[in-house]
Amino acid sequence: MALSRLRLGGWLTRRRRWGLGAAVLALAALTGTIVWMAGSDDRALDAACDGVLAVDEVRAVLGDGEISVSNRSKGTFDADLKADGKNDEGVANTLSVQCQVEADGKGSVKVTIEGAPRPPTRHGFDGIYTSVPTENALAVPLGHGWSGLFGTANERPDDREDGEATTAVVLNCPKGGSSLLITVETDLIGGTLDDPAARPAYVRTATATAEAANDHWGCGARLGKPVDTVGLPVNKDEYEPLLGADGTCGAVPTAARSAVSTARETARDGAPRESCALGARDGSPRYRLDAYYGPYAEEARAEYSADRGLDGPYPSEEPSGRLGQSAHWASASCPDNAEDALFLVRADSTKDDTRREPDLAYERAALKAFAEASARSHGCGAPAVPGR
Repeated sequence: MALSRLRLGGWLTRRRRWGLGAAVLALAALTGTIVWMAGSDDRALDAACDGVLAVDEVRAVLGDGEISVSNRSKGTFDADLKADGKNDEGVANTLSVQCQVEADGKGSVKVTIEGAPRPPTRHGFDGIYTSVPTENALAVPLGHGWSGLFGTANERPDDREDGEATTAVVLNCPKGGSSLLITVETDLIGGTLDDPAARPAYVRTATATAEAANDHWGCGARLGKPVDTVGLPVNKDEYEPLLGADGTCGAVPTAARSAVSTARETARDGAPRESCALGARDGSPRYRLDAYYGPYAEEARAEYSADRGLDGPYPSEEPSGRLGQSAHWASASCPDNAEDALFLVRADSTKDDTRREPDLAYERAALKAFAEASARSHGCGAPAVPGR
């Protein structure tokens, strides 16, 4: 296979053509990366993502035509870490597995598997974990007993020409606070998230891969049930009166001074990240409330610690406090030695999260109500909230 087939990051693309002879399987180590090459049989697909890729589910999305497969695997994972985030050999979780399947004329499925928590030496970098888009449309929980999210970067996820979606599943290992994060990015040409039958197909690729990863790396997490329905991410214009909110914005008070009377929310169903967007009567943004659990909480703390443009302390240093002129955080301890949950309230649609006359009392009240409801639903302790 020619060297021109090499991709960035040590990836090697394998072209699979029907009717060819026997496959050639090769192993090569490139800077800690395992590279697979394959011919006409299913070995490339079966070996992808350390052999845990949900092949049948990927084929259900991409079809049975010609495909190319890319694969990269490096690092280690230990489900039973000590309080300092290391195992008996002093090694922290560095597992990072990626594979991508592309089908001509159909689209692609990219899968990333990451071990958490990461060693502190990784906390100075942006994007410790693969993200789920939440800015343009609020990601929704997978439900069905899974700790997961379904989101899109598009502003109109019900567009009939929108086939881009990201599904994430967090497996919480019960032994020592470790977790596995499985993220699947699906991009179908001519697809649409508006099709209620298509969304569960995207999600099943992630949940089936998560089941295999759970066994492969000995996580031992409790798994959810088959996903037969999943909602659409919530658009910016899908706001409702805050007083009637019963999901992630439930119990959050209104505010006359800040003109907060509407909300965009999702169901609260065990998702590892939750959001509540507060707005004025016409839906224009006022505040954003976010809850982070597991690897997402770890990453959020690391990002704020790396941003020294704000006055300290930071969420990684204190259980609660104030960030800048218009942002507060709270935290709560969670079971099984998991990462402490992190809760944030920020002024929305401002570059530096500030307002000229912030309503600090309301921000603290909204954060307290949001954090208490979220922590309770996740089985975490009472949140530590900021004072005056």
